[in-house]
Amino acid sequence: MDKPKKGALDGLRVIDLTRVLSGPFCTAILADLGADVIKIEPPKGDPVRGQGTIRDGHSWYFANFNRNKKSVVIDLYSTDGKDILRQLLSTADVVVENFRPGTMDKLGLGTSALKALNPRLITASVNGYGTDGPYADRPAFDFVVQAMSGFMSVNGDDGAAAMRAAPPMTDLVAGVYAATGILAAVRSRDITGQGQPVEVSMMNGIISMMAYLATEYFATGQLPQRTGNDHPLVAPYGLYRVADGEVAIAPSNDVILKRFFDAIDLGWVLDDPRFDTNDKRFGKRPELQKLIEARLGAQTKDHWIKVLNAAGVPCGRVQDFDQVFADPQVQAQQMALDVDYPGRGPVRMLGFPIKLGATPCVMARPSPELGEHTTEVLRDNGLTDTQIARLRDEGVIGGS
Repeated sequence: MDKPKKGALDGLRVIDLTRVLSGPFCTAILADLGADVIKIEPPKGDPVRGQGTIRDGHSWYFANFNRNKKSVVIDLYSTDGKDILRQLLSTADVVVENFRPGTMDKLGLGTSALKALNPRLITASVNGYGTDGPYADRPAFDFVVQAMSGFMSVNGDDGAAAMRAAPPMTDLVAGVYAATGILAAVRSRDITGQGQPVEVSMMNGIISMMAYLATEYFATGQLPQRTGNDHPLVAPYGLYRVADGEVAIAPSNDVILKRFFDAIDLGWVLDDPRFDTNDKRFGKRPELQKLIEARLGAQTKDHWIKVLNAAGVPCGRVQDFDQVFADPQVQAQQMALDVDYPGRGPVRMLGFPIKLGATPCVMARPSPELGEHTTEVLRDNGLTDTQIARLRDEGVIGGS
């Protein structure tokens, strides 16, 4: 692999104490942007190493969320292990953890201890419900947080059961927010010279994504109704049957709506007293849908997608993963990458959604073998080969 260009976060050293998903997604974002992320793993490794499809002894799930990182194995339950971690933290810029609240204090690495150790250190915590409040000590899992946050209550069809989103949204949102908070804290440190705590919870993160559903609830006091693929505020908007399937169409304002109706020769609808306001259209969605589908049903998806896009109406196919990753736009944006793993062959993973002009995200290294960088990192932090050998013999560290 060619030596990559320096990334936007080159020189930023991150100690990653996270496992599974929300924390590793945060540190993966930082690593893709060029930060030096050192993943501290217990002797058995991150549990995700054994999850998902395993090919050639390697979890592709783990590979996607831990690329561009180094792996160091330390037994943090040992006295020497805690000492090594303190030494790493004393020169680091950021530490990220997603333990239950209070775990860092039990390790002797609470906020005050870390501030005394390294005043410039940014300490980021990704947790389930926050460090305050009656649920602070509860274990958190994406499915449960989706349920408790109200997120599930607004998904699915009217009259049907609440529905989870298939991706682990609460983990992913928390990871993105944590990375954003860390970068804000880095900028603040540039000004003040001092690090600060950053806290993001899965619950808070997904609640913040409720957007107009929450604002309408605050304004009216009415619980949002599940509307499936229809928009909760605008009509028409949703999936519409055409001759050979369905098309997603989103005429989200009056200007685009006029373009839509003109393009399908239903311009008269906006002058019809049954449909001349959004409130009226919203109350007559089934009737309006029949009118629209009577016109759309005469032609194919390809026809209407061409016609509507030419008219400036947002629309598209409903694509499965085969179609998504064969889509020429997705390919042009390089949203699937084939990364070579020496001795294991290529691993396909998701690409970089952040596109920077001068310092782009790069694939500097594949996800590490367990403890692959233990010796390298400890040497860089001043430990001698004799000390490293002793620690390995005593089971304090692992890997190569």
